[in-house]
Amino acid sequence: MKVIAINGSPRKNKNTVTILNKALEGAASRGAETELIHLYDQNYKGCVSCFACKLKDGKSYGKCALKDDLTPILEKVSNADAIIFGSPIYLHSVTGAMRSFLERLIFQYLVYDKDHSSLFQRKIPAGFIYTMNVTNEQFKSEYENDLKSLQVYIEKTFGSFESLAVNDTYQFNDYSKYVSSLFDEKKKRKVKEEQFPKDCQNAFNMGVRFVEQANM
Repeated sequence: MKVIAINGSPRKNKNTVTILNKALEGAASRGAETELIHLYDQNYKGCVSCFACKLKDGKSYGKCALKDDLTPILEKVSNADAIIFGSPIYLHSVTGAMRSFLERLIFQYLVYDKDHSSLFQRKIPAGFIYTMNVTNEQFKSEYENDLKSLQVYIEKTFGSFESLAVNDTYQFNDYSKYVSSLFDEKKKRKVKEEQFPKDCQNAFNMGVRFVEQANM
């Protein structure tokens, strides 16, 4: 049993990674082997439209033909029993690194038929953890719809999908050093102290749930 988490944040010790590690802790508590992959450590690009993954009888049919640092990671995902993506939200979407990764991951399995069926051979639990500094209310009213297209493609590819939004995050160690009058640091700190531990528990529960689902 292998659960992989994909970190789409450039930072390795902040909110997104903290939450992903909690999800992996949950999976490990049920006996799963886990791995956290940092996309910003990799040298790669998004889909280059070579269409080798769509070529009839081609040696790369259903498999990305582009060779770079993503090649072994895509192979790991193909053998995983569950996958959890994590990314902060930049400009109403996931980071560029995550977007490029998803292009390469999903397009290789996407069939050009009327159902947009998937060449991924199994159904596995797949989840996405979003982190961002807006409130829950703002996320639902201004951001949630922008993420639905990615969610649809992930669900079509892997057969399932669930998300966890971790909002109103604490971004800076010292807010006084940054131009950030949009935010109330005291309110942010309160959310960090009271809500973020609950978000961590929700992520832990996701990891537990994914292992249980994979074992069914």
